[in-house]
Amino acid sequence: MDSWMDALGGSAASLDRRCALMVDVAFHTLRDDTELKLCEGIRLIEATRTAIGRMAPCSADAFDRHILPQLRQALMDRFGLTEPPAFDVN
Repeated sequence: MDSWMDALGGSAASLDRRCALMVDVAFHTLRDDTELKLCEGIRLIEATRTAIGRMAPCSADAFDRHILPQLRQALMDRFGLTEPPAFDVN
């Protein structure tokens, strides 16, 4: 998987190191935590989006367009889903 920072291109500059670390940890957890449950993965994505929106409001749109689909795909790959689960994240 390409880096989420690469996917953001110029928008990545607006995310500070705390946001970058948060997204990296979320990706790592979604891909590699063998004990992660689907509902926990969904909550992790929602919490990451909420935190990014609070910490870097100017990056919320870029997050929704570029990072959110990648997080969803990581969740789907992890659980072998062909359709994204229904949850409130845009």
